[in-house]
Amino acid sequence: MSIRKRVLPSCLIGLLATSIVHTWCVSALPAQETITNVHHTLSVEMIPAAHELVARDQIELEVNSQVTLATFTLAHTLHVESVVMRTHSVSGGQGGRDEVVPFTIVRPPETSAQRIVVSLPKDHGRKIALVLSYRGQINDPPREPRHLRFVTPSETAGHIGVEGVYLSGESQWYPDVIGSFSTYRVTAQIPQGWTVVASGSKEGETTSAGKTSSTWVVQDKSEAFTIVANKFVTTSREWKSPTGQRVELQTHFLPDNAGLVDEYLNATAQYLDAYVRILGDYPFDKFAVVENFFASGLGLPSFTLLGSGSIKRHYIQPYALGHEIVHSWIGNSVFNRDDHGNWVEGMTTYLANYYWHELVQDTAQAFEQRRMMLDGYNLYVRPETDYAVSQFLRKHDEKDNAIGYQKSAFVFHLLRQEIGDELFWRGLKIFVSSYRNRPADWQSIEEVFSRESSQDLRWFFEQWVGQPGAPRVSLRDVQARRVKAEGGKEAWRLTVQVEQAEKPFRMTIPIKVVMKESTDIKSIMLSLSQRSVAEFVLPDQPLRVELDPHAMVFRRLTRRQLPPMLNGYVTDPHKTVVRAFVDPASPLQQIVDRITDHELTESRRTTVVSLKENALPHDGSILVLAGADQRQAVQSVVQESCGDRITLGDQGFQVDGQAYDGPKMAVLFSCHRADVPGSLITVLYGVTSGAVEKVSRYLFYYGWHSYVIFQDGFVTKREVWPGLPDVKEVRIDATP
Repeated sequence: MSIRKRVLPSCLIGLLATSIVHTWCVSALPAQETITNVHHTLSVEMIPAAHELVARDQIELEVNSQVTLATFTLAHTLHVESVVMRTHSVSGGQGGRDEVVPFTIVRPPETSAQRIVVSLPKDHGRKIALVLSYRGQINDPPREPRHLRFVTPSETAGHIGVEGVYLSGESQWYPDVIGSFSTYRVTAQIPQGWTVVASGSKEGETTSAGKTSSTWVVQDKSEAFTIVANKFVTTSREWKSPTGQRVELQTHFLPDNAGLVDEYLNATAQYLDAYVRILGDYPFDKFAVVENFFASGLGLPSFTLLGSGSIKRHYIQPYALGHEIVHSWIGNSVFNRDDHGNWVEGMTTYLANYYWHELVQDTAQAFEQRRMMLDGYNLYVRPETDYAVSQFLRKHDEKDNAIGYQKSAFVFHLLRQEIGDELFWRGLKIFVSSYRNRPADWQSIEEVFSRESSQDLRWFFEQWVGQPGAPRVSLRDVQARRVKAEGGKEAWRLTVQVEQAEKPFRMTIPIKVVMKESTDIKSIMLSLSQRSVAEFVLPDQPLRVELDPHAMVFRRLTRRQLPPMLNGYVTDPHKTVVRAFVDPASPLQQIVDRITDHELTESRRTTVVSLKENALPHDGSILVLAGADQRQAVQSVVQESCGDRITLGDQGFQVDGQAYDGPKMAVLFSCHRADVPGSLITVLYGVTSGAVEKVSRYLFYYGWHSYVIFQDGFVTKREVWPGLPDVKEVRIDATP
């Protein structure tokens, strides 16, 4: 996830100096197009014990001569002590004559920022320098968002405290011009024993009088400047790219995780080796993996900020560390245009979460990523609440994630299939180089790829980005008859009819043709009509046809076509928790409490019942929380839906014939309910109460697989049972 600035809303209260003057309403201010080339020379002292910040910012601007006001945003907890204009300024804050200028404080209600409106002298030149001195507290302790399965980091606008410092663009900790892209020179002071990590290059560091001061420079225009600080153990090494570029790789970990530095540095080098070939030179001169004091996974210019728990859990996977490294190019070098659809997360997800597996030739995991993109969209996005990819701005819940990350990522996969690999990768590299240190939007992407492919892609972007929804495609009929091929050889002509329900899409969809002696993959071009027909001449008799067996096309699927999984239970509007345990102190009760607590503000409540007389509710999906003392009762109620896939025993259990024994073993499994179409039964079972103690805290993180095996709370195996495929047997036409 990349961090962006916060946009402010409208109704404002104006204050002059410290007294209220008047109230008025205005439209949310756009970027001040009359103010350009913003440079900050900042000096900031952070006092963790007091949550306090003391700062002075010399802001150099270029403004039109007719401009009389300059407006800056700043956190409402910070008090501006003075504003002066510095004439004949020298970059770096040295020299010049100071002239006090009047300013007005504008405080929008219910926001975390104020606006500082500075009155400029009538005779000001084009280049001006304003010096704002201010101080105050940044004290917003991180809070966990209320989600069963957390999809956002802990929530905070910024914090200075003894547990750590986090100041991002969203913290509004320095005066900023709305919509600006700035350069920076920042000198940060912190108590001795602490280390600052910030955007840009570190020019130097000194320690005296119990304080450590470091200076950071950002020469390329950037959306924001971020500072973090803590009592880090720092390690670094040099990385050299295939083109000779040298980058310093760093870790800044708290002492408990310092032993993991080599693992993270090695993974960072591996990702950079791959992505510089795809995206061009790395945009910064350092990349640091920094441990955060709250849960996070944030990609920032020249570093990533990961929570302690994530680092401890070896957060080096492509969807984790790889994703944040790709943000170095996508989001932190090429910016998302303000007030336009967020394309950054979709492109980053495609390149990191998905394409990495293609790069390392892990075909199974590449398929798994495509599957989860489709599953997420089909589970969390109901047709009546769907919206276009172009309207996605920021992730707030799983629906936003499914559209703005997963569907958006799949759009790039479809684009790659549409224009071909060579043109796609060439276009991507040109896009990144053309928009470096500049904002881009979906139109920018369309223009680059249309130009590089020499194709008019307006239809593609309108269909997949500009409108909501996905195609509903199904096999309608497949038939074959014997024919004569060239040279008089016997062959078969296969006719496949594909149907699109509702609004048809223009697309190509693969089919798998199973013949007596072989298997082949064919493609069918679908037009903007409800039905499309394709014919193929085959060397062997076709037996059956399967639609899109490898999940290469983005489309709507029924719940029965999706694999059974915990998230199928989560997204069912009618669901029941079944308490199949006796001990009120069981960790399973924590899951019940968490579900009911989560739903205090929800309109649809989950029903909680006890397992009685081996009976289950007749409607909806069911989550059975099973203790060993009710093992036999649970086995009898899951038998109808799960068949012989699962056998629960007093010393362990069997899954697909494989035995898992021992007091620390637990299993989470899901099956489609045999008698309730579209609903599932999910069971969490532990051989002992202790086997589910750790699992109960993170149960809803394990929602994407049909079964997950745990040993002492750690995953040892996870697999998927396929959903119902769209397959038809070939009807033989015996007509001569």
